[in-house]
Amino acid sequence: MAYKPINDQQLRLYMSDLQKHSQRTSAARAGFSERTARRFDANPTLPSNRKIVHGRTVADPLESYWEGDILPLLERDSALQAVTLLRHLQGLHPLAFPDDRIRRTLERRVRQWRALNGPERDIIFRQTPEPGRMAQSDFTHAEELEVTIAGQPFPHLLYHFVMVYSRWEHVAVVLGGESFTALAENLQQALWSLGGAPQEHRTDSLSAAFRNLTADQREDITRRYNGFVGHYGMDASRNNRGKAHENGAVESQNRHLKKALEQALILRGSRDFASIEDYRRFIDILVARRNRQRAAAIQAERAHLKPLPPRRTTDFTETVVPVTRTGGFLVKSIFYSAPSQLIGQRLRVHLYDDRLEAFLGSTLVVSHTRARGRGNGHRVHVINYHHVIHALRRKPQALWSSIYRDSLFPRTEYAEAWKVLQRDLPRRDACRRMVDLLFIAHDQACEAELAHLLADDLDAGRAPDPELLMLRLSPKQTALPRDVAVAHPSLDSFDALLGACA
Repeated sequence: MAYKPINDQQLRLYMSDLQKHSQRTSAARAGFSERTARRFDANPTLPSNRKIVHGRTVADPLESYWEGDILPLLERDSALQAVTLLRHLQGLHPLAFPDDRIRRTLERRVRQWRALNGPERDIIFRQTPEPGRMAQSDFTHAEELEVTIAGQPFPHLLYHFVMVYSRWEHVAVVLGGESFTALAENLQQALWSLGGAPQEHRTDSLSAAFRNLTADQREDITRRYNGFVGHYGMDASRNNRGKAHENGAVESQNRHLKKALEQALILRGSRDFASIEDYRRFIDILVARRNRQRAAAIQAERAHLKPLPPRRTTDFTETVVPVTRTGGFLVKSIFYSAPSQLIGQRLRVHLYDDRLEAFLGSTLVVSHTRARGRGNGHRVHVINYHHVIHALRRKPQALWSSIYRDSLFPRTEYAEAWKVLQRDLPRRDACRRMVDLLFIAHDQACEAELAHLLADDLDAGRAPDPELLMLRLSPKQTALPRDVAVAHPSLDSFDALLGACA
């Protein structure tokens, strides 16, 4: 029961009743306890006339140590925590402070000292957003969503673009880290989806994008980023390192976005997606639904956006690489295959977050899904079997010890078929059969259909036979129509056409 102070009216009622009733009865009628009644009997002064005395009820355990041991340390560096100071006292005076009994007292004293004598602190000035003024970008980790792709864990980031006024947002899945390429590619896509550019674009300090780069590389990225925002007529700004509230609009939206994704995944009933494209489509639908709720604010903001330039600008990292005799090229220590005709040529590679495109002059000649990292300490290989199948047909035995053999198979069924052939057949026959299977998939453009047939053979315990599989493949529709009607225009029609042009 909450304590309520005794007022003058209660005390007067008690003193009046005490003339006719007992102390217990009088106290009960006045609304307080018999113990309080005895206290008023000893001192009948009205509560309104009593002087309230504030002070300590017990001796201060820090009185002898505050000025000499604690205060000099706080004045030198006010960031010291109370528990650190307590450990310091225990080291200096082990008999006076054998345990942590005074920890709360010390914390209160330190907190009070900071409030009265500590350094000035930063104040967050809340802003009134202006339409079309500012957009903010950020990368946020999404492992907490526990999304899987085809049953495999899918560590990834989400790029998040937010217009501060309308809260219009654009979200993209990022497979690598916080790089300039990921920022530029997705920021550009956000601007074109929005249909205009804000006056200012703010990011965090981009420290992750500059990690492990040389001074020249950092300067190059800074120059490219400034050129990127300049292409869209935006001013670039960054919040101070460690001051996330300066990028508060997108930081706040990060939490709301991941909460919405979490709820949508629960409604979906599964966190597993067949492909990355399916997961991206799932996010796009959710974000589009969230943006529809802001339609009025978005419409008001679009009137203040800058128009987009006539064309997009560079949103990739470019490098020039030679195609070696091993049938490919290296980008960031990862080997990518290329058609054998390109051996000896130098290709311009455009490196995006999730893919790379290689050009010979202005002609796109190679495209690959981008890979990252190393596998068990060995170099990662990204191989398109279409690039090497003709060379393998001439040298099928090279398959056995090829360093990128396991990266050559386009589907898991082909890899399982190789395990069976390797187990059941001599080395020479196993290599020839596997190469023939890959050639059939290439020549007949039946990679998926052949994979289903291979799965049937493996389930039945049969070693795949290319000749028998060829007979089971669906024949191609190559028959030509028997009768082709050709309409011959009359010569008079040409005369009429010339007359109309005269």
